[in-house]
Amino acid sequence: MKDPDQRGTVQLLVGEAGNRAAVEALLEGHYEVDTEQAVGEADCYLIDDHTFPEYHRDLRERVEESYPVFCPVIVVRRPNNGFRLSLPDPDEREPPLLVDEIVDAPIDRNVLFRRLNTLLTRRSQSKELRHYIARLEDSNRSLEQFAYAASHDLQEPLRMVSSYLQLIEQRYGDDLDGDADEFLDFAINGADRMRDMIDGLLEYSRVDSEGNPFEPTDLDAVLENALTDLMVKIEEHDANIWVEPLPRVEGDPDQLRQLFQNLLSNAIEYNDTGTPEIRIEAERVGSRWHLSVADDGIGIEPGDQERIFEVFQRLHSHEEHAGTGIGLALCKRIVERHDGRIWVESELGEGATFTFTLPAVDEV
Repeated sequence: MKDPDQRGTVQLLVGEAGNRAAVEALLEGHYEVDTEQAVGEADCYLIDDHTFPEYHRDLRERVEESYPVFCPVIVVRRPNNGFRLSLPDPDEREPPLLVDEIVDAPIDRNVLFRRLNTLLTRRSQSKELRHYIARLEDSNRSLEQFAYAASHDLQEPLRMVSSYLQLIEQRYGDDLDGDADEFLDFAINGADRMRDMIDGLLEYSRVDSEGNPFEPTDLDAVLENALTDLMVKIEEHDANIWVEPLPRVEGDPDQLRQLFQNLLSNAIEYNDTGTPEIRIEAERVGSRWHLSVADDGIGIEPGDQERIFEVFQRLHSHEEHAGTGIGLALCKRIVERHDGRIWVESELGEGATFTFTLPAVDEV
């Protein structure tokens, strides 16, 4: 027989002492049973339909406080009882549900045990999952703190290196031969790229910790700000950007501006047509908006379409295209903070369409 302590505690909220004793005897030796008549911190609650209205409020508070850890409630339904009770439709309301199972009296021992075991297993699994999620969140916070501290502490020595390299160039540039001048340029360019990478890494590490609270956000206004920031680059490349009316979403306006800015900057940068053509569209799908940024640029091979969203993943050399390899990773992190996802559809030489999802704001 399995150790009752490992199955969890079942609290009997049964009003009549005789019925309570009978159910306790039924469960004895199989489960740890609590017969206190006030809602405690049990793993599962077994209550009869006569006393259910009396405990409804306390049980609701207990279930909601436990969520997202599953906290099951079983109601014993007696025949010919005026109190009508049925299981809610899980598709019609958000969790947590208050009543998870109904067992008709007289109780069938095998049916009750089967349902108890199933519910207690679900609770155990939800507790384990919550434990692993908490550990993962702690690990992610530690990594973010490390990335922030490391990149922040690197800024000052890198600034010193860059300053002294420029000072050498200014004071002794006329005395250097061609090779030395070239080497110095490589060193300065390398320091500049590293500074850009550190700035990008700092921004990446701050997405969750320093983001603004979500609010109803007009994406037309967000995009207008992003286009203003990119005005010089748009004019330099003679880019044409076509925009459909965009919706309002629930989000962080500053991060969404950065998201659009990164995607548009890439669409302009990775284009060899001379006049980039970019189209921005939106489509409502259920409770979310699908936003897309499509270009006619150089495209992306299928094998590279997932790894481009990883940190420091570049498909081209610095001589071919500028960049730090953080921009798309930052886009993904921003979208995921908004409980969405981002992906790309592309063929080499045929342009690329980046699509991401954001939560809709239902207009009143």
